[in-house]
Amino acid sequence: MHVVITGANRGIGQALDARYKAAGHDVSGTSRAGGEFLRLDVTRPEDHQAMATTLDSRPVDLLICNAGVYLDKHENLADGYPAQMWADTMSANVTGVFLTTQNLLPNLQMAQNPKIAIISSQMASQERAPGGSYIYRASKAAVLNLGRNLSKDLAHIGIAVGIYHPGWVKTDMGTDAAEITVDQSADGLVTCFADLSMDDTGCFRTWDGRPHPY
Repeated sequence: MHVVITGANRGIGQALDARYKAAGHDVSGTSRAGGEFLRLDVTRPEDHQAMATTLDSRPVDLLICNAGVYLDKHENLADGYPAQMWADTMSANVTGVFLTTQNLLPNLQMAQNPKIAIISSQMASQERAPGGSYIYRASKAAVLNLGRNLSKDLAHIGIAVGIYHPGWVKTDMGTDAAEITVDQSADGLVTCFADLSMDDTGCFRTWDGRPHPY
């Protein structure tokens, strides 16, 4: 199986990269810096095009859209949340997922049972909206909506799409106050991705397989 993972150089992406490699799969991980990974800044269309050229004619069985940013963690409603922060976040967390999918669509169509796994967040839920983090919440809600709509448009060519809350994870983004470890999240997500099929395309699930409220 050929797996492509965006943002594979740290956190959950790095743990997923390690697990699929340990299982003997062919993994193409990406990072903004490149190095041992494919160079991909998900906000740059030219990087997407270059990656598509590198992976030309190689089937992609599983695309994991993991790369993302959380820039407004410490902003306040009175005078925070600047317009550029909105633009930068949406570019990475939403447009980046769309461009990754769009550019690798030919590769996905070459695979037998292709899947797209989009990492969103419980903070995307309109039913659980405690306030704050307006930009991040909006971006994760948008990518949830994107995934749901992609699941409809790609159903006729047999590409299953799942959207996932990875848990509140002890990473640079989640901080040490988080509830679960990177290893717990990655183990659960690997199982979720394996279970994804056309029967539940468009699903929004937690890292341990439970349906998440929209």
